[in-house]
Amino acid sequence: MPKLSIVIPTFNEQDNVRSVYEAVAAALADQDWEIIFVDDASKDATTAEVMALSGDDIRVRLIRRIGRRGLSSACIEGMLASTSAFVAVMDADLQHDEKLLARMLERLEQNNSLDLVIGSRYCQSASMGSLANHRVKISQWATRFSQFFSRTEVSDPMSGFFMLRSSKLEEIAPRLSGIGFKVLLDILMSAKGNCITEELPYEMRSRHQGESKLDAKVAYDYFLMIADKTIGIYFPIRLLMFLMVGTTGVLVQLFFVWMLHIAMAIGFVTATIIATGFSMTSNFILNNWFTHYDRRLTGVAMIKGYISFVLACSIGATINVFVADLSFENLNIWWMASLLGAVFGSIWNYTMSNILTWRAQQA
Repeated sequence: MPKLSIVIPTFNEQDNVRSVYEAVAAALADQDWEIIFVDDASKDATTAEVMALSGDDIRVRLIRRIGRRGLSSACIEGMLASTSAFVAVMDADLQHDEKLLARMLERLEQNNSLDLVIGSRYCQSASMGSLANHRVKISQWATRFSQFFSRTEVSDPMSGFFMLRSSKLEEIAPRLSGIGFKVLLDILMSAKGNCITEELPYEMRSRHQGESKLDAKVAYDYFLMIADKTIGIYFPIRLLMFLMVGTTGVLVQLFFVWMLHIAMAIGFVTATIIATGFSMTSNFILNNWFTHYDRRLTGVAMIKGYISFVLACSIGATINVFVADLSFENLNIWWMASLLGAVFGSIWNYTMSNILTWRAQQA
């Protein structure tokens, strides 16, 4: 059993696999280690490269994930697959200084009370290297934001380069959200202050090969993870997102009922049926992109998912129209009747879509 497992998440990193393996092997020549590559169904030859390496060196392992994606969840899965006393996480793009791994391990072995050693880009003589100025500013703002919500003095809670004692991982693993790209921040917030840390400075290098994964989704996932670790402990974040999407659906329904019933003098029930269809479609699209971002349907699967969603919510639509019609007969207030119908319909839609649409597609 190796002393140290280095978890390296990959997605389309075929040109970096062998280079990062050779760098780690050279840096830890005197240590007992293994590398666990966790690949999220790369479209290039990443898995073939890892399998070739594994054939030459039994210290190289591969976890292939199908139907799920995300750097944090990949890192967590890789760390939990380890039987080593210590686990490290680093990127495959060689931006992290692999020579720091030996010092991280040394610090953890020398100090039994130490739980986590972080490779920091901000402490002491650390540096962001040649990273573009706008990227540096984004990182700095995100770091300050993270420090505020995590209530930590760690200078670089957004670092993707760290080493953790496996016993500490086992302790906090049930509380990890696995959302987004910042698994260290997830660990720090899940530890709730019960994690003794130390930071070691390093200079961040330029990406070796391939393209950066930083995009709008990374920012979205970042704020979603913060929300999950703060609001989510009181109210399920996915339900909150569904309700927010449902609010937009209510507005869509109200708009079309107004346009059809008030502006175009179409009967209220007919207007409500048509408006419900538009509302249902907008809800499916937004829920697919935001609420169920981690199980997002595309292509043919999206069409099948939409059909499944419509079928699953057909009873909800019937409830919507029935409640709206009954309310209109008694209240004679079109917007109140439409609102009540949408609320009752949404309760059914949330339950059924979770059971039959996205969960069924994932299975």
